Amino acid sequence: MTAVSQPVAIRAYLRLELRRMLRDRRTVLFSLLVPPAVFLWAGTSAENRATEIAPGTNLTASLLVSVALYGALLTATSGGAGVAVERAQGWTRQLRLTPLAPWAYVQAKVLASMVLGAGSVLVTFAAGAFAGARMPVSAWVLCALAAWAGSLVFAAFGLLMGYLLPTDGVLKYLNLILTALAFAGGLFLPFSDGTPMAALSRVMPTFGLAELARAPLGGGSLEVVAVVNIVAWAAIFLAGAAWRFRTDTARV
Repeated sequence: MTAVSQPVAIRAYLRLELRRMLRDRRTVLFSLLVPPAVFLWAGTSAENRATEIAPGTNLTASLLVSVALYGALLTATSGGAGVAVERAQGWTRQLRLTPLAPWAYVQAKVLASMVLGAGSVLVTFAAGAFAGARMPVSAWVLCALAAWAGSLVFAAFGLLMGYLLPTDGVLKYLNLILTALAFAGGLFLPFSDGTPMAALSRVMPTFGLAELARAPLGGGSLEVVAVVNIVAWAAIFLAGAAWRFRTDTARV
């Protein structure tokens, strides 16, 4: 196996992954319909549309960003967790016989999950545009990109959890874990500064992503601790996923 062969192997496996994911109608429909439905149900009241949190930005826009990010995280996590089924079928052991390196496998899985995450963000933002969300044009673009970027971190998280959790009910466990992380990280309701929960939220893997996605709404400022949080958890999840792929197939 040479380093030169890896880009070819990645492209081939990425095409395979995308075709497989798009054939899974349940996952596609869940990713594209549930996040906008949640936003339309919870974030579009007259009071939210009338409440201004920054010049030209209403509360509906803030809720839109939070739900879009959560949808991207949930979609990417579910996509990465599909490895649990692949393990049960012996697919990952077969991949160990191919030129695909562990890091290349992780990269292809993460990229495929991010494609679906992008679709989730776009559909949710489209719903927000028609449902009264108001924010500057630049914020629409930057918030959408930040929400989509979050899918990178949690695609790797889903991949790692797919190796660590039992195959039966893996998505059920992940949904519970991700919901808990979302609330603990202040994704839906930021905690007041100086409280114990505010201090705890800063070490959650959802904290930095929530701060990044909402930053354009308040002028673009982002704390250093949020950047460190994102980089650290991305490195942990990506390295963990590559390590688990390598050890899981070492018997081949």
